[in-house]
Amino acid sequence: MRNYALGFVALALAGCATPNATVAVPTLSKDALATQIGEKSTPASPPTGQQWLYGSAEGSIASAQVYKSMAQYVRAKALNRAIKTQIVLADGSTPDTPRFESCGTKPLAAVFDADETLIWNVGAMRYMAEQGKDFDPAIWNAWEKSGAGKALAMPGAIAALKIMRDAGVTIIANTNRTTANAKGTEDALRMAGLGEFKHQETLYLMGDDASGSSKDGRRAAIASKFCVVALGGDQLGDFAQAFNVKGLSVADRRKLATHPAIAELWGNGWFLFSNPVYGPSIRGGYDEIYTPETKWEPVQ
Repeated sequence: MRNYALGFVALALAGCATPNATVAVPTLSKDALATQIGEKSTPASPPTGQQWLYGSAEGSIASAQVYKSMAQYVRAKALNRAIKTQIVLADGSTPDTPRFESCGTKPLAAVFDADETLIWNVGAMRYMAEQGKDFDPAIWNAWEKSGAGKALAMPGAIAALKIMRDAGVTIIANTNRTTANAKGTEDALRMAGLGEFKHQETLYLMGDDASGSSKDGRRAAIASKFCVVALGGDQLGDFAQAFNVKGLSVADRRKLATHPAIAELWGNGWFLFSNPVYGPSIRGGYDEIYTPETKWEPVQ
């Protein structure tokens, strides 16, 4: 279509020229031509969040650091086995009034989100960025089905999961990818080098229960079979749905996540990975992010 449009522009210009005159046909860039024929041009570079997360040394180091700490923590717990309680919030409890169930003799498990926690979805994110889209459900659905081999294990993940498995800890993924695309997700995790995951055994997906995108029910189902010693995720909803309650302000969400009742869990059972690209954390106006009392202007 682009070649046809360029030819049409050249013919139109030639038709306006006087006989025997030499016509200089302007050369249009790919993006300029796309604009003329109604197509959206490719952005000059990826969004800044993606540049940091997927491309920077800092993004890779941040991931590897969390995985190293998590592997050491989980291994120590497994070797000690002096574990009394889950680190999954018990049903009906909240981060500001937490309650944790006894582990008993259940086998140990570490539970992870998948996207931007176990794997970087670089194939889909690049495609959507090049199309000028923040997110497209149809593209994401296709990615879940056929993206295996194009997603990358996050830095540090492969080595950390091996340490945990070697210590006798079962690795479980609890993700909001859909049950309809279970095989695609199993394949994506395996082909990224993260090992085998089996739906409804070591892989829990949105649609496994009636709770929609909330992971609380799935976490409870996992905790009924395992003693969960660690949770890893890039969104607060990977730890408790209470952080995603509709109407919760930026300030109140931050206050809840740092409440003294759970503050010691961060890095000590709950491990948060960086994600400046998408999710409930990417919001807030000037006065929510900076707060009015910090406003400053240079003296004239």
